[in-house]
Amino acid sequence: MDREQMIQAYLDAYNQCDVAKMVQHFAENLVFENIQNGEITMTLNGLVEFKQQAEQAKSYFSEREQKIISVKHTGTSSEVEIAYQAVLAMDFPNGMKKGQVLELTGKSVFEFAGDQIIKLSDIS
Repeated sequence: MDREQMIQAYLDAYNQCDVAKMVQHFAENLVFENIQNGEITMTLNGLVEFKQQAEQAKSYFSEREQKIISVKHTGTSSEVEIAYQAVLAMDFPNGMKKGQVLELTGKSVFEFAGDQIIKLSDIS
């Protein structure tokens, strides 16, 4: 399976809220980072931490979808420009309300070792 197929499989599983399929190509020692406005707002180390966060995050949205806008491969990483849309399933502390539609663009950087994803950075 090539990189783009692994990335698409991850996004398809993400859109279906299927955590088991989301992590299908992730290494046990996966590192996940969420970066907003140039600052790391979350770091998860290992598959167990990632799965826990992914299960928890499913309750935040009644619908969610990531679509690929573009992909750029360099060395052992792939930078994917993403269009993201979600419907909030709850009120958030920042003032966003249940039912509100969230639309963002950002990028995800997938780093690979062999046939596994070893790092995922979501950047917005």
